[in-house]
Amino acid sequence: MSTANYCTALDALELWRDDVLTGAPPVLYPVGRGELERIEIGPGLVTLLGGAPGAGKTALAMQFVIDGLRLTPGLRALVCNIEMRPAALLDRQLARLSGIDLTTIRYRRFGPEHADRLDQAINTLAALADRLCFVRPPFDLGNAAASADAFGANLLVLDYIQRIAPPGDHADKRGSVDATMNYLRQFADAGVAVLVISAVGRGKDRQGRSSYDADALSLASFRESSELEFGADSAYIIAPDGGHDDAGVTLRHLKDRHGELRDFHLRFDRKRQSLTIDAMPETKAKRTALQSTLRNMWAPAGNEESEP
Repeated sequence: MSTANYCTALDALELWRDDVLTGAPPVLYPVGRGELERIEIGPGLVTLLGGAPGAGKTALAMQFVIDGLRLTPGLRALVCNIEMRPAALLDRQLARLSGIDLTTIRYRRFGPEHADRLDQAINTLAALADRLCFVRPPFDLGNAAASADAFGANLLVLDYIQRIAPPGDHADKRGSVDATMNYLRQFADAGVAVLVISAVGRGKDRQGRSSYDADALSLASFRESSELEFGADSAYIIAPDGGHDDAGVTLRHLKDRHGELRDFHLRFDRKRQSLTIDAMPETKAKRTALQSTLRNMWAPAGNEESEP
């Protein structure tokens, strides 16, 4: 027979009221400036980030980590990435911070014109290197947890969850992901910030086609387990926005226990592995509407365009 475990509403109200009346906001680790400050990563929170292969989820996660370390001096981050070695992840950040394309960095084809930017970017990374660590094999949750504890990490990044085994035996992949997410929820409840990267499956777009586009993906797209969406405090999926320009991506905001849902329109500079807020979608829409209006003014009667 189970032991009863509960608290009364009177106890909960007393603790909650004291917390509210302090006026102190929750602790959050900003991971960017401007609009990106709305991404909530902090103690007690599990943030889920999904995306199709090549959509930019690892680039965005590492951008969050590096910028989070730059913006919060006391932050210490542990990254468990099962696909990319630390040197490859640092190459990408060097491209982003220096503005030098990744191919030049990959093959070390530097010229005198790169010297100043390389120095500045490497110095930026060196300044935070003692607060960042990478998990070595085995890539399982036990090793990640032990390493986070030994390093004193208060931000844990798992990239990606379907490939990181939890302790114990599980009947299938779904059971394994369920167990991993349960452990991560416990880590968060203990005061750690958790950023989880997840693979997604294709969905049906508005034309009924199987697609990874933003309008085809939803909370049900996270692979293997509904426990991912249940266990996360907030959930995002990064996907192409379906425009003619392949740099346009949408960071869909699909779940948030603590606030409103607002998508982010981003520009993904793949050469430099940098994602920035795209301030243009509204401007583009207005320009398209204006061009359509002007064409209709000069079109022969009966040949007017319909509104998009």
